[in-house]
Amino acid sequence: MPEFDWRSPESYKSLQDAEVADIAWECLRRNADYRRDFEAMIANGPDGEVTQEFRRRWGLCFRP
Repeated sequence: MPEFDWRSPESYKSLQDAEVADIAWECLRRNADYRRDFEAMIANGPDGEVTQEFRRRWGLCFRP
């Protein structure tokens, strides 16, 4: 696995063309609280759909 150096501009080249939503998703998916809430929602929901409460808590908007 390559070493990541947060001080090196080379480490961020892959983000140069990323959209804001891509960067936001990377931050969100690494958040332990988000992962915990997501797993609980899926485990407790009868159909595995994303709840309105979950969307509000995490500021998510799903487009059709």
